[in-house]
Amino acid sequence: MQIVIIGSGIAGVSFAEKYRALSADDDEITLVTREHDGYYSRPLLSRGFTKTDIEQSIILKPFDKLRENNINVLCGAEVTAINCADKSIAINGSCQEKELQYDKLIIAQGSSSFIPPPFRPYDKLFFSLNSLVDLKALRQFRQDFLSQNQRPNWAIVGGGLIGCEVASDLAAAGDNVTLFHAMDRLMERQLAAEDSALLLKVLQDSGVKVLLNQAVQEFIKEEDKVCVRTEVTAEFDGLIVACGFKPRTELAELAGLEIGRGIKVTPYLQTSDESIYALGDVAELPNGKLYAFILPIRNQALWLAEFLSGQKQDSWTPPVFTTKAKVHGFEAVHPYNV
Repeated sequence: MQIVIIGSGIAGVSFAEKYRALSADDDEITLVTREHDGYYSRPLLSRGFTKTDIEQSIILKPFDKLRENNINVLCGAEVTAINCADKSIAINGSCQEKELQYDKLIIAQGSSSFIPPPFRPYDKLFFSLNSLVDLKALRQFRQDFLSQNQRPNWAIVGGGLIGCEVASDLAAAGDNVTLFHAMDRLMERQLAAEDSALLLKVLQDSGVKVLLNQAVQEFIKEEDKVCVRTEVTAEFDGLIVACGFKPRTELAELAGLEIGRGIKVTPYLQTSDESIYALGDVAELPNGKLYAFILPIRNQALWLAEFLSGQKQDSWTPPVFTTKAKVHGFEAVHPYNV
């Protein structure tokens, strides 16, 4: 059987390794990814400024290690189309393969940074943080200041999980940080009001300037500075937009699969095409939920490998799990909303 996986995050790699452990050697497993650096820990991206060796320590497994386990990895490759009729995908990239046939296709592309529509015309003026490539660009930008014995002055737009984590880590690394948030409290989707207040104090005590109830209207480039305009205009060296995530559904939608917030799947993680499954951030379960957290994503991947290899018959059910913000010095009192 030909198994093709799109994506090399925790969903795709966990599935590939588990399925290889359970499957016959004549089953072919091919993982297609746009990444070059290997399988890495996305949650560690937001700690990428206090860890000096992050480019190395974030890598959990080089792609060659997967290849040694009889998993074919096509890296630096972009899947441009899924053809459900003849069970193939089209590929663009440095690899020789331009098309791959599949018996089962696993979509594990994860999510991209959500950029609010009003900000999109200014995409050349800001950074986002969703991949190791993004982190390397941010670290290089920052290093240009450090090499001149300066500290960059950052604006971060978005006071959700990622925005707060990045603000905390940049402040812990010694940079100047201003956090703009549209709502009246931080991480309002995940935290009880009491914990939002505690988080605010922890960030402020670390040196982060937190501005709540901020309607950011536009960004303006002025020489080597970028300006953030709300009711007033302030200038910064660097700008990061951290307004949440958006499941990568474009390929599935073009292929005619059923789409909601994510790719709609059954309790068996099967899409509207019986040969195609979806895992992780991108999979929308019948209850309308996206399980965009490490524990349930890994659990989905292991379950699907067992299901497709005939080891499981019951449908996937989400495990009990919790999450926490990686903010230096912060511990929530109440459970997170997940």
